[in-house]
Amino acid sequence: MKRTDASRHSDDQQHYDVLIVGGGMVGATIACGLGQQGIRVAVFDHTEPSPLSADALPELRVSALSTASEEILRQLGAWPHMQSMRMTPYRRMAVWEKLHSPFGKEISSRTNRVVFDAKQINHSQLGFIVENRVTQLGLLEAIKSYPSVSLFCPASIQKIHTSAVPPVIELSDGRRFSGDLLVGADGANSRVRQAAGLAMEQRDYEQQCLVATVEITGGCQDITWQAFTPTGPEAFLPLPDINGRSFGSIVWYNHPEKIRQLLALSGEAFIKELKTTFPAELPEVIQLHERGAFPIARRHVAEYFCPGVVLAGDAAHTINPLAGQGVNLGLQDAAWLIEILVEAYRAGENLGSLEVLTQYEKARRRDNALMMNTMDAFYHVFSNQSKPLQLLRNVGLTIAGKLSPAVNQVMKYAMGLSGKQPKLAIGKKI
Repeated sequence: MKRTDASRHSDDQQHYDVLIVGGGMVGATIACGLGQQGIRVAVFDHTEPSPLSADALPELRVSALSTASEEILRQLGAWPHMQSMRMTPYRRMAVWEKLHSPFGKEISSRTNRVVFDAKQINHSQLGFIVENRVTQLGLLEAIKSYPSVSLFCPASIQKIHTSAVPPVIELSDGRRFSGDLLVGADGANSRVRQAAGLAMEQRDYEQQCLVATVEITGGCQDITWQAFTPTGPEAFLPLPDINGRSFGSIVWYNHPEKIRQLLALSGEAFIKELKTTFPAELPEVIQLHERGAFPIARRHVAEYFCPGVVLAGDAAHTINPLAGQGVNLGLQDAAWLIEILVEAYRAGENLGSLEVLTQYEKARRRDNALMMNTMDAFYHVFSNQSKPLQLLRNVGLTIAGKLSPAVNQVMKYAMGLSGKQPKLAIGKKI
């Protein structure tokens, strides 16, 4: 645990420029970015990730980090630490709708398949599949380079005072901390959001998502793919080889009852069901190592901030994970918030002022809503089994697969290479 010479109030209350609740990927990114500029930051989290053994099996929770996210993490000094652990580049991404003949047999032809290949836009990869713990550990290692950042972990927060000026965090051991700005980066069930009374709209989907880590044959893959079905996508993500063994991450959407049945199966029965159901593109699966499931919901706060308090990442929004953009949106939140706060700090402005925080919401709300609406459109279009609509979307996929400029533009958007980007995402110093 690190400490800085933070200023103290008369009641022994420590004061920082910024308090961050949540030391996960988004919170730690914000801490690194502010600490890089000498801004005094205190980060609070209830648990610190344990070190990752090189021999450990892949974690269940992984993310597909875009090129823009890679650049953000590289600029903050976390990427080299992550590379020293493990990650898997993916160079191609395939999307299609799984079709069946009138007799129920899957049609093996892939005329409706769209393949995104990094070579088409002169990039070595589209992104990286990275275990969430690897990203968090890399960021926490980078934090050590910034003396103005203090990490309080494990820390048990007793109370969050958002009506106080400045906001105050009180720990269960009696210590109190105030900050010009309180950042809620504490996930979908954010205590900061609840304490601040920031309302959140929530809409649950009819599907749940099962994720599983499996061992495969044939070596490390360089492609991710997603096959749409009436009950939701079936997807495969490549994971790194470990001690000569190869792995993959299975993402399986379906109705809650089906997901419960899949979780109850023995490992052998699960693999049998997987091989029977998933497309032929699935590598040979020889062992199930871990699985879990979670409900899917769309959430978005009515306001990203109130005086002295701001939200980032899942605390502000969650989206349908079918394109794996949730973490990338959170890191975009972090990069924009860093940029806006650093500029305000240099100008001598109050970091918790409405003028400063309004800039952040303007930078993020529209883009986050656009991604949410896009994922909703995919969900609804591919869940609808109307024959005319099915024909229309497959004709669209077939045509899209033959239009290189359109495919290239989609790739650039997904990689964070188009549209307005924060400075950290394009390699510029703040």
